[in-house]
Amino acid sequence: MKLKQAGFSAILTMFIASGLAFISFYNILPVNSTVLLFSRWLAIATLILYGIKKGSLTTWILISMVVGAEIGHDYPTIAMNLQVLSKVFLKMIKVIVAPLLFATLVFGIAGHADLKQVGRMGWKSILYFEVVTTLALFIGLVAINISQAGAGITAPPGLHEELPSVPPQTWTEIILHIFPENIAKSVAEGQILQIVVFSIIFGIALAMVREDKRMPMLQFTESLAEVMFKFTNVVMYFAPIGVGAAIAYTVGHMGLGILLNLFQLLATLYVALFVFLLAVLLPIALIVGVPVRKFLQAIADPVSIAFATTSSEAALPKAMENLEKMGVPRKIVAFVMPTGYSFNLDGTTLYLALASIFVSQAAGINLTLSQQLVIVFTLMLTSKGVAGVPRASLVILLGTASSFGMPTWPIFIILGIDELMDMARTSVNVIGNCLATIVIAKWEGEFHPDQPVAEVIELKESDALKTKSMSSNLVSSS
Repeated sequence: MKLKQAGFSAILTMFIASGLAFISFYNILPVNSTVLLFSRWLAIATLILYGIKKGSLTTWILISMVVGAEIGHDYPTIAMNLQVLSKVFLKMIKVIVAPLLFATLVFGIAGHADLKQVGRMGWKSILYFEVVTTLALFIGLVAINISQAGAGITAPPGLHEELPSVPPQTWTEIILHIFPENIAKSVAEGQILQIVVFSIIFGIALAMVREDKRMPMLQFTESLAEVMFKFTNVVMYFAPIGVGAAIAYTVGHMGLGILLNLFQLLATLYVALFVFLLAVLLPIALIVGVPVRKFLQAIADPVSIAFATTSSEAALPKAMENLEKMGVPRKIVAFVMPTGYSFNLDGTTLYLALASIFVSQAAGINLTLSQQLVIVFTLMLTSKGVAGVPRASLVILLGTASSFGMPTWPIFIILGIDELMDMARTSVNVIGNCLATIVIAKWEGEFHPDQPVAEVIELKESDALKTKSMSSNLVSSS
């Protein structure tokens, strides 16, 4: 069977399975449960056949999400036990992040010894991040004030559960959290921003030492970066299993019916994120001149991983590798991507603005526009560095409720569907950071989509070797 035939078979069987499920759900005609089960698994079998013919990692990840959802729906007990596979995948991805960030940042800074460019990229990145996240904040504010998703909600009777107490962070604590006191501790705790700060200072220091002392460390960091990219490729072979297991656990734990609960809040978030993508990120991409089709192909794998695992950190290694293949220099990818993971959380920022106002609406607290602005601008500071941990934004939300005297019981309502919301906001985080990296590369005049960076580096290295060889020959002949 050819690829087109396999694709047509998959579409046909999925259409039949969806049609039967629709007829059964709305009681249009009685459909036997065995027939429904058989139709769904037949559709999955044709999807797997299409995946074998296609041979694409992205295709397999998407198919695994469908298979995972079906296993979670039909066999929830088995699905609950599959969480260990998704945790294995997450652990293997997280172990890549620290050495990859260190190697790419140090080599990117010290390898070029252009410290002025590092400073330029720094202020350009921060400026871009603040503008885009501010727009995300206002879109979230407008969306929740239009939908009024929290209005009319009453506290559940007999609510005795207690969420963990989260003391509000002071300004000094937020600033101190940026700087590492022990790099091993920062690596162990997954503190991306602290690893970035250490790596930047280390790279600057390395650029300042003599060449005979600098070159061994440069060669080490370059080799380490290459090894970690290959490490990522090896781990990615396990991605379909890890992603499928994550979806199976989610559906098995919460059920497909969870999609019907709190639909208004979910719809508000998804619509707001979609508006942000179309009204903010797409115009930026078009204005800057980003090749949209190539960009979508490059981010397909990272976004799929982020959506399924609800962790931006899990998507980081693959996103960095794909952007470099797309034509963004490694020194820019290594600087902008991890920095954006702390300062450019577009999806999380939008969500936190929306969720904090939802809590106040559910509690019956009418906030003025100025009060709402104070809350969301506070969130801009307190949300830094939460990208690495799934659902860490709940901790930020708890801290915000505590700081502004709001009750915490409405957060229980959000807790039930937080994973579904986390999937969307994490995906937008990854898309926003990938676009930011290309924007900064274009701003620096170093984006070459028609010629992968690896080829440019190889050409430069070969030219350098030729020049060195010629000069040594001239010296020896003299």
